[in-house]
Amino acid sequence: MNARPNAWQSATSRLILIYGALFAVWGFILVGVIQWETTRYLNGVIDQMLLQRMHYIASTDPARMPATVDAASAIDPHGIMSVGLFDREHRPVAGNIDRLPVSLAQDGQVHMLEHGLPRPDRDAERVRARGLANKLPNGDILVIAKDTSTIDGLGAIIRRALLWGISLTIIPGLLGGFLLRRGPRKRIRALQEATDPIRQGDLSKRLPVSRRGDELDQLAAIVNTMLGEIERLMSEVKGVCDNIAHDLRTPLTRLRARLYRTQQQLEGRPEEALLEASLVDIDAVLTRFRALLRVSELEDRNRAACFDEVDVGQVLRQVHEFYAPVAEDRGQPFELDVQPLAPIRADAHLLFEALANLVGNAIKFTPPGGKVSLRASMDKRGPRVDIIDSGPGIPADERDAVTRRFYRGDNSRTTAGSGLGLSIVSAIVRLHGYALDIGQATTGARLTLYCYPVAPGEKPGTCLTRAVPEVTPLTV
Repeated sequence: MNARPNAWQSATSRLILIYGALFAVWGFILVGVIQWETTRYLNGVIDQMLLQRMHYIASTDPARMPATVDAASAIDPHGIMSVGLFDREHRPVAGNIDRLPVSLAQDGQVHMLEHGLPRPDRDAERVRARGLANKLPNGDILVIAKDTSTIDGLGAIIRRALLWGISLTIIPGLLGGFLLRRGPRKRIRALQEATDPIRQGDLSKRLPVSRRGDELDQLAAIVNTMLGEIERLMSEVKGVCDNIAHDLRTPLTRLRARLYRTQQQLEGRPEEALLEASLVDIDAVLTRFRALLRVSELEDRNRAACFDEVDVGQVLRQVHEFYAPVAEDRGQPFELDVQPLAPIRADAHLLFEALANLVGNAIKFTPPGGKVSLRASMDKRGPRVDIIDSGPGIPADERDAVTRRFYRGDNSRTTAGSGLGLSIVSAIVRLHGYALDIGQATTGARLTLYCYPVAPGEKPGTCLTRAVPEVTPLTV
């Protein structure tokens, strides 16, 4: 089965992240607007207080001005509302501002003090403040300023409220999203498990449909309808092919028998060669029909119930013993290298047939004097068999097509054969749920049979020239 998808790639997770991000951005914007409006309003209130205090003190009798300023500063020992009176040389005369702010314009308008003001109750710590300075008729300068720490504190409260609000919203949202995501993930895994046998060719399987009737169920119902139609069409096509092969085999067998008897009667005459050629053609047709029926027989998955433990090494030694004389006649070194292998559940006769077809093709397409190697080793998940030859190899653009029935590549068109032998290998490998990769060796072809299920896109070995596309075996 395929590896489980990343949990954060699900649609539910993406929606949670998108909505969470939108909520956070909107929350920041909203709180920013609230803080800006609040600050603007409170600054306006402070400005009005400063202007009113300036108007009140400035209208005092000049002779009583220092006493009035001292009285105004005395009622505010913490320096929240600071008042200062300075002479023409900027020397302090009265109040709790000991130095005239240099950056404050003396235009009677409220400004933000760039360097702030010292707070007596904070060890002369300078705090943000707004103030105004006015030049009196006698040349003195009256300065009034107010600490804005209240506004700053309110802004801090608003920001903390934003953080608490986002935290108390996002954390439960993520927890709820995790719980909501479990249901779809579980259903996706069920759908994935249901598609594995379908992907391996069992079109009788269907996707599970729950009682919810949601989008996943609607999609599963559509796919099930499509699978049913595909199964019907494939059965009809397969039935037609099988019927043709079965129905024509009997009359062709009778025709061959009659031609053979006629050939015996015409022995030594010129017509004998013509009848011999006809018999060869009929034998080729009968061989193809038998191969088609054999493929149909192997596609019956009920045979998998009879699998038993098989020693792959023993099967490989039998294949090597069977083909060693053929390779010797062609002058081809036939190498066998079998490492200790774990037993597998399989049909020993079918496994022998598949490996024999692969080795037979390797010997057939390898030129005389070439080399064929049969190797077996253990991967982490099971036995692996490599068949390596020094023949022409299989072109990369034909490696997906060689599994089709009757397909013959450019390198095999001049070689005797029907193009069905390795279709039988394909059916055997599918029946067992194995995988066969088609690769390129140094001077020929490399065929790797994995005696265990291999998921699409998985690359279990290090010698592969490409990833295994599906659990489908090779047909050369």
